[in-house]
Amino acid sequence: MLMQNLPEFSLPATGGKIFQSDKLKRKRLILYFYPKDNTPGCTTEGMQFRDHYAEFQQLDCEVFGISRDSLKAHENFKAKLGLPFELLSDSEEIACQLFAVIKMKNLYGKQVRGIERSTFLFDKKGKLLKEWRGVKVPNHVPEVLEYLKSL
Repeated sequence: MLMQNLPEFSLPATGGKIFQSDKLKRKRLILYFYPKDNTPGCTTEGMQFRDHYAEFQQLDCEVFGISRDSLKAHENFKAKLGLPFELLSDSEEIACQLFAVIKMKNLYGKQVRGIERSTFLFDKKGKLLKEWRGVKVPNHVPEVLEYLKSL
């Protein structure tokens, strides 16, 4: 199933905020799904979005990270990395289901259900411009930025 538009959903966000997808159609939007706070790949990815955040802002683009971690875990992760954007807690997998990012994965030889690292880019009207699934962390954020600059 190919999604064309940003689905309507709301999730608790860091900073005591509530993320509401239908309130964001004035800016371009990046939603990146990642497996778990404080793991090596997710830490690197978060730092890359942080380090390029000003460039995303200049391109009128907002960034949000989403995982199934609790808000408390997100607040600690955000503070530890100094992330300038909010993290959304999807403990009930609302957005994960809407974006079909839950997959069976191998973790140390065991099958586990988890988030497939994925990034979605929407335009100012909420139309899906591009999706990246099964993301490999190295060079991913610069690639997203290059795509955004090419629009």
